[in-house]
Formats: sequence, structure tokens, C-alpha cells
Amino acid sequence: MSMILPRRKIGRTCVNGDLAVKTRYVKSRTLITGPPPSIPSSHNHTTPTSTPLPSPTPLPFFSPEVSEANSSGQGDAKPLYVSGSQADRLARVSRMSSPLRRGSHESWWSGDMGWFNAVAKTIPTYRVLDEEGHLVKGTKVPMITKEEALAMYRTMTLIPIVDNVLYQSQRQGRISFYMQCAGEEAAIVGSSAAMLPGDEMFGQYRESAALLHRGFTLDALMSQCFGNIEDKGTKGRMMPVHYSAPELGFHTITSPLATQMPQAAGAAYALKLDEDRQGDCVICYFGDGAASEGDFHAALGMNSVLGGPCIWFCRNNGFAISTPIIDQYAGDGIASRGPAYGLDTIRVDGNDALAVLSAVREARKRAVEGKKGVLVEAMTYRVGHHSTSDDSSMYRRVEEVKEWTVVDNPIHRFRAYLASKSWWDEASEKDLLASHKSSVMKAFSRAEKLPKPKLGEMFNDVWGVGKGDEVPAVIMEQRAELGRLLKKYGDVWEPWRKERKRFVEEGMDVMDCDGRGS
Repeated sequence: MSMILPRRKIGRTCVNGDLAVKTRYVKSRTLITGPPPSIPSSHNHTTPTSTPLPSPTPLPFFSPEVSEANSSGQGDAKPLYVSGSQADRLARVSRMSSPLRRGSHESWWSGDMGWFNAVAKTIPTYRVLDEEGHLVKGTKVPMITKEEALAMYRTMTLIPIVDNVLYQSQRQGRISFYMQCAGEEAAIVGSSAAMLPGDEMFGQYRESAALLHRGFTLDALMSQCFGNIEDKGTKGRMMPVHYSAPELGFHTITSPLATQMPQAAGAAYALKLDEDRQGDCVICYFGDGAASEGDFHAALGMNSVLGGPCIWFCRNNGFAISTPIIDQYAGDGIASRGPAYGLDTIRVDGNDALAVLSAVREARKRAVEGKKGVLVEAMTYRVGHHSTSDDSSMYRRVEEVKEWTVVDNPIHRFRAYLASKSWWDEASEKDLLASHKSSVMKAFSRAEKLPKPKLGEMFNDVWGVGKGDEVPAVIMEQRAELGRLLKKYGDVWEPWRKERKRFVEEGMDVMDCDGRGS
């Protein structure tokens, strides 16, 4: 039975058959609470989340008299139209009157419309070093030893040489594809340096420097790009730069944009549930373009609700291939989305290696202690083309790129800091670059000469087949078909005859009509 009672009506009686219920309105009180007097009625486009919330004003409650049956002792004297005790009813209306009931954790009721389009007027960008490598006034330098700083610098100076050699080799047709991380060395190396050996790492495709800093060898990197027999991670079946290193906690890179993000959310949740992995953390790299994908929102939503220690590291380099950020979003970058998912968030100068190191260390601490996600937006600039399939001069001025390499070069900035500490000099620089070039060319030449895996390797690992189980018939049929084609054309068609020589056993492992292989 439902009633609509006007305010300040006393003793109104409703009759239904022979049952009479007299309901008395006890006290007239406001049904909603408003912000404190010090808070303006309109939000002026900001949400003052730091303001203490008012204590909710209790809602009025109705105290119906019991029926004659209950009054004569033939019942438990509970109200007829509301179940539970008086305390239960008070608790229920208290929950219903709270904005939390409707999904907002820090809010209050207001009779005035308060429109907003940002969580703050501006989001600051944290930095330790300015463009010339000088300490910013009032900043706190992160704890870093000379050995740690030099290790970071060695990786930051190594990756441009690797990029240059492999980029040019693709232009010569020696590998099929490549992507550089030029201009983003500080963001990638600084974040990798802040992680611990037991952590899990999910890359997008521009994080080769993070992998090298973690211990990936030049031989392993070159082997993956050439897809040779020593490509242990992807066994020659993936495009170049799609690295995989399970022994280093680096998960296989996949081409579709942002697919690594839901995977990272799942890995973080697994760490949260695993008692033996407490203290470990996930870091997931992605770009500003990936943040326009649905997987970005699915991953952050999953992580914010289920929990799990995860650092969402956005390399905001200004472009999603050819699309500039001005055509990607109208809000204040990617950092503005963090609070919407309840994530601790920071924006950092991505060309400042020390600032990135400090920010990601703190992000890792918050993620592990809170078993939750933390968002870091590193503001940087993609100096190179998107990939070897791209010509960035078609959508940005060459002068703009040159200006970034001179005015805000992350390697030059960090080198200036090292020199100011008397940790580096010109002689050391010359020796280091010569050593890097020699090591890169040696690994490149070695990887190029190694053969590719057996041709039948392409049919492995497609299905998870247990010991003693049979490989699915569709795989066996495909393998047999390839074997028949090779037997028929492998020696008479020049392109196939030439290509077969690049594989171990020259395809003989699949040249049997029953498809069982060698």
C-alpha cells in the first residue's frame, strides 16, 4: 500500500475495507542536504573534491499506528507497510538519501545546477630538470646513485643507434618493418628503471629501450627482428619489434592497438589474488592514440573495480600515427580521465628522465600498497616517423621536428645533469658511442646470417595441446597441404627454391603427404 502525504497534515486516515491505518507525520525536514555555506551554488567548471562533505540531514520518517489485531497481542506489532524495525527504516532512508546510492562517492545534494567539464582548472606537469638539464627551483631530486644514472644513460644512448641501424636495414629490404622510439627515450628508460625484477611489463610497440634496460640482449633483439632460429620469444612468427621475454616479465607485443591493456588489468588482478606475488606490480605502456580505443576504458574500468597493482603509463607523444592530439580529444589530456576511474593520477614531463623515474617510483609504491591502479601521463614528442610505413612530413613540418631535437632533447637534458654532477665528460661520451656502434653492428651481422626456424614451426603453439593429446585435424591438414605444395613447386619455382634455403631443413620437415612432419 502506498501513500502520498502532504506536509504538515496531522491525523489523516486512510480506510481500506475494515482496516484503518492512521499515519502521523512526525516532523517536516528538508529531504536533501546542500553544500556548506562556504561553497558557491555553482561549480564554476571545477569540482572541489578536497572540500569536507556535510553530514547528511536525516530524512523524515512516518510512524504508522498498528492495527487492532496487533494491538490486541495477535502480532509482532511491526508496521504494516514497512518491513523491519525503526532502526532498519532509518538505515534504509539514510542509504537512499546519499549521493553514494547513485554512484558518486564525494558529492552533495544541491538545488542548483552545477555544470563542469574538468576536475581541476589545470593539471600540473611534474619535472625535475628543465630543458637545459638544470634543476627546477624547489624540486626534490630522486634518490639515484651514479651507477643507476649511468646505466639509464647508457640505455638512452644505445637505443638511437639500434633504431638507426634497423630503420635503415628495413629501407634496404633486409627486415620487413621497424618502429623507433626517437624522442621518447627518457619516458621509456626512466619508467623501466623504476620497476623491480619481479614486475610484469606490457608494451605497446615502442618500448624496446625498456626491454634493453631490463636485461634483454642485443642478440635477442636482433634475432626477433630477423625472425631467426634464436628468436626464442616469438619463434620467427611475429613482425619485427613484437618482442617477447617471459624470463624478464615482458609480455609479447601485439599489433592491434590497446589490446595489451585488458591483459594488463587481468595480470594485476592475478597479482592481487596470488599470495606469493604480493609486492609485485604491473606496468602497462600505451600511447595517446590507444587511449581513444575502447580497450582503454574497459581496462581502466576493470582495474578500478577489481583492483590489482598496475601502473598505466601513457606516452603522450602528440600523434596517433598521423592524427594530432587536437583531433583526438577535447579534454585536458589523458590525465584528466584518471579521476573518473578513481585512479591516483600524475602528469609528468616525459622528456625528463629524473622526473619520470621519481613519478613511476611513487606510482609503483601507491599501486602496490593500495593494490590498485595508478595513471601516469608522460608528456613527450615522437621525433621519428610512426613506423617505416609512415612519412610524417605529410602531416607535420620538418622544422617542428628539428626544433624538438634541439630545444628539448631528452638525452641532452640528462647528459647535462650528469656532467653537472661530474659523472660524465666528453671522453666518456666518445668511448660509449663507439662501443655502442660496435656492439650493435656485431649483433646485427650475426643475426642476419642465422637461418630461420624450421618451416613447420608455424603450425606449433596454435592450439594448447597437452602431452599425449593429438594435434587438431585442421592443423594437420594445413601442414600436409604445405608439404604437398613444396614437393610440387619447391624445386621448380625460383622464389620458393631461394626462400627455402633460409629455413632450417629447407622445409623438409613438412614435406610428407600425411602431414605428420619429420
